[in-house]
Amino acid sequence: MKISALWLAPLAFLYGIATRLRNYLFNIGYSRSFNYDIMVIAVGNLSAGGTGKSPMTEYLIRLLHKQYALAILSRGYKRKTRGFLLADEHSTVEEIGDEPYQMYLKYHKVAKVAVGEERSIAIPNILLEHPETQVVLMDDGYQHRTVKPDFSILLTEYHSLFYHDHLLPWGRLREAKTGARRAHAVVVTKCPGQISEDQQRQITTDIRRYAGKTMPVFFSKIVYGKVKSLMGQAPPPEKVVAFAGLANSRHFAAYVSQHYQRVAMVSFKDHHFYSATDIENLVRQARAAGAALLTTEKDVVKFRNRQRFALLQGVPLYYLPIEHHFLKNGNVFDELVHNAITEKYTVEED
Repeated sequence: MKISALWLAPLAFLYGIATRLRNYLFNIGYSRSFNYDIMVIAVGNLSAGGTGKSPMTEYLIRLLHKQYALAILSRGYKRKTRGFLLADEHSTVEEIGDEPYQMYLKYHKVAKVAVGEERSIAIPNILLEHPETQVVLMDDGYQHRTVKPDFSILLTEYHSLFYHDHLLPWGRLREAKTGARRAHAVVVTKCPGQISEDQQRQITTDIRRYAGKTMPVFFSKIVYGKVKSLMGQAPPPEKVVAFAGLANSRHFAAYVSQHYQRVAMVSFKDHHFYSATDIENLVRQARAAGAALLTTEKDVVKFRNRQRFALLQGVPLYYLPIEHHFLKNGNVFDELVHNAITEKYTVEED
């Protein structure tokens, strides 16, 4: 943390008091948390943005969809609408948000996708529309205390571990580090390909200082898939102008630099909706360099809009799919999730 930011420490202290009081009221039952007859799995973090929640949610979809009727519930951050919405073939990225729209396009045949700021209201609405639902995956749901998840997965990024951070606005923590105790498993995300056993043991020890001595801790990385084209061009590009609207574009930029001749890397704010001027500037850079455009899977969904697509003026646009991969013990994580679901329904039957 920069010395120049120390003046924010008093504000962080006040913010900490407010979040601790809020959590205390939920813990003692003064503020009500709702638990449902169906299984609710929350994926979230203590830090603001950029830990890989969507790739983890998609991992869970692939893990569970053959056995359970699934629904994904997201806030739909920066969407142009409010309230509860259930995605269908008429939904747009503006209506439900970029990540829910991405998940709908990929998984609508095996999972329902819904958005709603009030999760405790959204879950009954999902069940009203789809009573067959057995598991709700609540994306970015760690701080939504009005819902009491049956299984909570806390994510923390390798390059920005929560125990090194500070509360907002001094740092990026949404609540105190001890909030990790509510998790049922912690996953360290975006790890480098090679991380030593000693490093893993030390990080696990440091996490358990806040999360509890027996907290399961796992390590994962982001794996980029084969580049895809929005327009059907082949072969894959060699020279690119890369762009992304991410909380942290460092990992994406590094990958692009390693695998392509990168002319430029243009970064936008997380969940950015591209204006005509943004697209025209990108197209101008690509044309001048004789390059294609390359972006993320999350960003490309915004170009499935006819107006934005037309602004590309024939400049090839490619994107990189990503997946969450465990470095080891992925089968142990999978078993934890399956066991939690089995226990939920065994208790409900009793």
